[in-house]
Amino acid sequence: MTEADPLRLLAVHAHPDDESSKGAATMAKYVAEGVEVLVATCTGGERGSVLNPALDRPEVWERLPQLRVEEMARAREILGVRQEFLGFVDSGLPEGDPLPPLPEGCFALVPTEEAAAPLVEIIRRFRPQVVLTYDERGGYPHPDHIKTHDISVVAFEAAGDPERYPELGEPWQPSKLYYHMGFTLTRMRALHEAMLEAGAESPYAEWLATWDPERDMSHRVTTRVPCADYFPVRDAALIAHATQIDPTGRWFACPMDVQQRVWPTEDYELARSLVDSTLPEDDLFAGIRSEVTIP
Repeated sequence: MTEADPLRLLAVHAHPDDESSKGAATMAKYVAEGVEVLVATCTGGERGSVLNPALDRPEVWERLPQLRVEEMARAREILGVRQEFLGFVDSGLPEGDPLPPLPEGCFALVPTEEAAAPLVEIIRRFRPQVVLTYDERGGYPHPDHIKTHDISVVAFEAAGDPERYPELGEPWQPSKLYYHMGFTLTRMRALHEAMLEAGAESPYAEWLATWDPERDMSHRVTTRVPCADYFPVRDAALIAHATQIDPTGRWFACPMDVQQRVWPTEDYELARSLVDSTLPEDDLFAGIRSEVTIP
């Protein structure tokens, strides 16, 4: 790392739209500050559903893979980030009891060392100091999210090792690895109570009623990035994924001013660090900024 190195953030996501529902305001904030941000999208979301009732039509389903690419292009423009597809095929979300087998050739079935290779290449080419991804449970148990976690951990460690993937470029070791911690009990409860205090119906009541406290991750949050000013950018990017989000649905039921006042941060767990920083943090680049400059 040299004094001329700019700050760079790599966010690794499973499908188009994940980048807009997890950490989008953080990315928009850093872009505004001059940080270079790249989103690596593992799959094209080919096996997704049409989740917006207004677009649930045969002609939309027929073009869904291409539409998801077009939606991703609009979202990355809104966020101001660069974005690349890794080229894997969506695994779909299996349902039933017992669960059916995953489709042959899908992302989740690719051996992890093999699936990590294109991400190693991106890390060595883009040279991020910070990598952002999902926790070991994938944030939620979608097979592509869990695989995204797996390859991110492998690539974070392998990218700096000249003996691993030697054909994929000059080694580069990122300094910090973070996991998204946005859907925590403490955050949902705070927003829920604020809605009730305002005399409004809470969109979080159903979630809280079925929440398993044993699986809550609130205690793992190490880093809260203040980014409330960029919540509108986040929402605009998410709405750009028109097949995947209902703009009149529960996701947008909590008023913007309530969100900005009650929980003005996006939250993360520092999972791996090769630099010194004091916890808790309010910056993904804590411990790194003194070593680099923003052009």
